[in-house]
Amino acid sequence: MNSLSIVLAASMTAVIVTFAPARSAAQCTASGSGGSCTLASSASVVAGRVIRMQMSATSTTLAAPTPTDFDAGFNLTTGPTLTISANSAWRLYLRSTTAVWSATNTSPGAPARTNKPVADLRWSTNAGGPFVALTTSDVNLASGTATASNASTLYFRTLYSWTLDTPGNYDLTLVLSLTSP
Repeated sequence: MNSLSIVLAASMTAVIVTFAPARSAAQCTASGSGGSCTLASSASVVAGRVIRMQMSATSTTLAAPTPTDFDAGFNLTTGPTLTISANSAWRLYLRSTTAVWSATNTSPGAPARTNKPVADLRWSTNAGGPFVALTTSDVNLASGTATASNASTLYFRTLYSWTLDTPGNYDLTLVLSLTSP
């Protein structure tokens, strides 16, 4: 079983609203029948950059390889859909937390491959590719301008080798970082 855990990281700025009386403290007095009093006031807001990332799932179980996948050298899995909302320009980055997959033995006498490189997982935002090798450095996955809803689906191509990829459970943690430059 191959699984993928996804950790979210985002940076955002809050919106601050303040209400203040006009220029200096003011007072108003009314007396008598039908008297009224009116004071002017103002409101201001500082709207900072606000970004949001929503994911359809926080983990993806990669498709288990078949003999046909080993012959082809890879298989494909559809990952989560990421939806970005932002009131300014934004960038979405992707990276792995480690250079190799974690491996757990599942078959006596056939130890799991402990040096399976992170580059054996390729990603794309297009089902047909091109696919980019995952690294431990942030790579720009997508970017855009202010939007109420920009959705992208991640697609994964996992590489397999008959002679290297022994039975086992393999796990990898990915980090998606959304920033507003």
